[in-house]
Amino acid sequence: MPAFSAPAPADGQETAGQLVFEDDFENGAGRWETTDDTNWALHDHDGGKAFGLVRRNSDYNPKYRSPHNIALVKDVEVADFVLTLQVKSTLDTGGHRDCCLFFNHQDPEHFYYVHLGARPDPRSGQIMIVDGAARKPLTTNTRSTPWDDDWHNVKIVRDTQKGTISIYFDNMQEPHMQTVDKTFGKGRLGIGSFDDMNDFDNVKIYNTSQGN
Repeated sequence: MPAFSAPAPADGQETAGQLVFEDDFENGAGRWETTDDTNWALHDHDGGKAFGLVRRNSDYNPKYRSPHNIALVKDVEVADFVLTLQVKSTLDTGGHRDCCLFFNHQDPEHFYYVHLGARPDPRSGQIMIVDGAARKPLTTNTRSTPWDDDWHNVKIVRDTQKGTISIYFDNMQEPHMQTVDKTFGKGRLGIGSFDDMNDFDNVKIYNTSQGN
């Protein structure tokens, strides 16, 4: 997809491990399961395609306070992994302008996600856990996420043995935020937003578990 305007992966973004999933959306979005199909669409960009959100409100209402717009990869579950992708925020909604990435997802009431919010506070810009209750932060991050109208590289590195969760945003050498938690292991991964709008492309999942 050489004509597409999303950036190439930043130095250090590619990784060791078994590549178990890759999607550039050129063949549609059939490999994804969403919480509300009406909120998602394929978008053309300079000869390529991206998968993104087309409205903020959703008919999906989770039991516990947590993101409304979720698209999970079908038929892939991993414990230890590296997830890489490109994302573009398509609507400036102010301090809580966000993208959310989901991982070690067990079911709609038990999962982790990172909220890449523009302005950090206890509800924004944190690594979160939903564990049979409303989402709560696992971090006290103070770094802003520098959203603009351009594409950005994001990477998540998860090690369930150590419990480490590391989130990278554009700078693939230094974590944007990180924490340690061992609540959830093997599970699904996904993309989305709490209640904002983004386009996603070039999603890759590497299984880094020993023995894969």
